[in-house]
Amino acid sequence: MTLTTIILYIALAATLLTVITRFVATRFESLGMSFLQNFCGAWFLFSGYVKVADPLGTAYKMEQYFDEFSATAVGAGLGFLEPVFNWSSDMSPYIAMFMVVLEVVLGIMLITGTKPKFTAWTFAIVMVFFTILTGFTFLTGYVPSGSNFFAFSEWGPYVETNMRVTDCGCFGDFLKLEPYTSFLKDCFLMIPAIAFVVGHRKMHQFFGARVRRGVSWASVGIASLFGMSNFMWGLPIHDFRPFAEGINIREKKAAEEEAAANIEVLAYEMTNKATGEVIELPFDEYMKRFKEFPSEEFELEQITSEPTVAHTKVSEFELETQDGIPVAEEILNHDGYSLMVVAYKLYDKGTEQREVTRMDSMFVQDTTNGEPFKIFAALQERSEVANLTKWTPKYVAAWREQIVPLADAAAEAGWKVFAATSYTDPERVDDFKHATQFSHPIFEGDDIMLKTIIRANPGILVLHDGEVLRKYHTKDAPTFAELNDELRR
Repeated sequence: MTLTTIILYIALAATLLTVITRFVATRFESLGMSFLQNFCGAWFLFSGYVKVADPLGTAYKMEQYFDEFSATAVGAGLGFLEPVFNWSSDMSPYIAMFMVVLEVVLGIMLITGTKPKFTAWTFAIVMVFFTILTGFTFLTGYVPSGSNFFAFSEWGPYVETNMRVTDCGCFGDFLKLEPYTSFLKDCFLMIPAIAFVVGHRKMHQFFGARVRRGVSWASVGIASLFGMSNFMWGLPIHDFRPFAEGINIREKKAAEEEAAANIEVLAYEMTNKATGEVIELPFDEYMKRFKEFPSEEFELEQITSEPTVAHTKVSEFELETQDGIPVAEEILNHDGYSLMVVAYKLYDKGTEQREVTRMDSMFVQDTTNGEPFKIFAALQERSEVANLTKWTPKYVAAWREQIVPLADAAAEAGWKVFAATSYTDPERVDDFKHATQFSHPIFEGDDIMLKTIIRANPGILVLHDGEVLRKYHTKDAPTFAELNDELRR
């Protein structure tokens, strides 16, 4: 589905609602205002629903934004804001839940005409917030890597790879929009936002005030419960991501890589760094004249053919051992069952000093033909105080009670069992394995890729011959016997 299709469907729904409103509403003063209410209300209901169906997706996107805002603030000499953005990043799941529920409720309030002045101002504030986010996303395309957003003198031509956040997450994983498109969309929605603030007295209303309030509060409760069921108590009801059940990661990855390898360069676009003038030349002509466009003076961008298979995060499925040895190919080519535990972040509460036991190897020296050499003699135990990670108790309990029994039973049955986390200190991983009694390999990979694979931490995947057969949230993780029964059906 495209943005144009969505706009047409929402416009059609708004038109039908407006016709109904004209004859049923308890207050109706302006056809244009009524259409704007219904259009924006339907828009917020739709975009809110696809996000409340996957609140963690919105949380991860907001975490990216807050991390970039933090780095930008520090680079601009506004370091006092860093703790605020860091706290916001840590609280992103709760902020995301609030935002997606607010979006759904605002959609209901616009359509029913609940508290017009409050709704108008809240809608305008939300749109200003969204416009800032999408504007920041788009405008960072003009900021060279290594430069701060507020160093305006260093801005250059727009380069897509410069962007700090690749998309706004306006429709979650249901539809990815280009940052420029997202920014224009929000600028457009600022028009009805201003109209609502100025003309809220002309907004239509359904039912009586008490019923409107009841509907609004009911939508708060329903949206909140629905959202929590999609990340706190289970996986999202809709899985729009490229690692959904039934996807063969190995085959999809190979197809995407082959399509990427067959992309043709059609032309080159050169932007003069001094004047901003843009020159576009077909590939053959550029190859004849490339010396006229030195890299010191021109920003070069390729114009390529579209890949026959779209690029997704599947192409970036890479895992490696703590020693840096790639294991993704081995995992995807395993022809039996695999149990993969995904934990993009190992939750802790800082470090604490604890007494630990170390084993030292003891050697004795000997000689052969006058040449000295060492011989292993024994292991000697010693105690020392070390700074070790203080793991979050509930997180460790989830591993011990749900993950470890399932993993151990799968390994006994001959399954390949492993976990995956983001890149971190090997000693920290070893300490975590000791704390949870997880005795299987823990590989490392990109945290965004891991977040895309499953919306749970930890989350469980069952793979067979590269195909995703099942995905489970920790809260509804089956026993191995239950899993076996389910796979036989």
